[in-house]
Amino acid sequence: MSEIKPSEAALTDDSAEETDWAAAKAFFDNLKTNKPRPPKPRYAVTIAVSSRTLFNMVAERKIYEDEGLEKYVAYQQEHESEPLKPGAAFPFVKALMTVNARLRELYPDSEELFDIVLMTNNHAQVGVRLINSINHYDLTIERFCMTGGKSPIGYLKAYMTNLYLSKDAEKVTEAIEEGIAAATMFMPETEAETKLSDTQLRVAFDGDAVLFSDESEIIVKKHGLDSFFEHEKEFENKPLAQGPLKCFLEALGKLQRKFYEKNERMNCPIRTFLVTARSAASSGARVLKTLRSWGLEIDEALFLAGAPKGPLLQKIKPHIFFDDQMFHIEGAKELGTISAHVPYGIGQKYHKGKLIEQPEKKK
Repeated sequence: MSEIKPSEAALTDDSAEETDWAAAKAFFDNLKTNKPRPPKPRYAVTIAVSSRTLFNMVAERKIYEDEGLEKYVAYQQEHESEPLKPGAAFPFVKALMTVNARLRELYPDSEELFDIVLMTNNHAQVGVRLINSINHYDLTIERFCMTGGKSPIGYLKAYMTNLYLSKDAEKVTEAIEEGIAAATMFMPETEAETKLSDTQLRVAFDGDAVLFSDESEIIVKKHGLDSFFEHEKEFENKPLAQGPLKCFLEALGKLQRKFYEKNERMNCPIRTFLVTARSAASSGARVLKTLRSWGLEIDEALFLAGAPKGPLLQKIKPHIFFDDQMFHIEGAKELGTISAHVPYGIGQKYHKGKLIEQPEKKK
């Protein structure tokens, strides 16, 4: 398969932008550096991470909540030479960099890479500590968006974001409502650190309300399993509508195919997993046929028929696991999996199968 390229119309519309990029590239090409440069946003798979997902800032957050903004900023400046500890997204970001290194080996001039953007509502005064921490861990993060207390969500589309990770559930919900793949990240609850792969990015997805819409889950919640099985059998050959993270799986698939083109399928540094509570025989065919209709592959599909996901995830050891239900997120966290909640669909109104009383919206 050929490399990912924009349409001819897009090339025409963006001719001025191409001229600007060419001029900038020509300038920077004359500057000697061993530091990898970020790719053009149009070709990149852009991952926006908040500072509190990339680094563990629990202590700093407490200062902000208890003592206010000025004390928080002063503390960060006083400790700016001390690197922050890794947070929930840190292993994921390191794995993205591993994939980039392999892509550069195979395609030295390709712009189709992961581009990591630090997207934070921190004030610029805190930037020095963040920069020092990034350099301490030798992370390749060159693009920053620091909004000084304002929500950064409005900038996500401008950065052409493919995935946004945050610890702020409200911002994540806002991003999803804007049509951007997003999730709220959680650290594992176990004290023992899980050994994750340092040669392969491993990403696990739930199906309904994550990769797919919540149309089938609505039937389960409102009419029960028997109606759900009947519905899935009847519509087995009708693809499910896409969910909020379908576009991210699609982006991963495009990069995977670049390795396949070089006969590196067996050594591909990206591996994807579908971990779903669906039953295979009763409702699995529609899921697999939907992926096929999208032209997407999943490396491993695990149909659990309602069994807990945590033990399987413990074996998979993903750098990140996406699910729409906090019940599954909690189970995964307890067994050491870095998890990301996707606040989308009817599942947000239920917990462990029971309807949650929804607070009245403010008028």
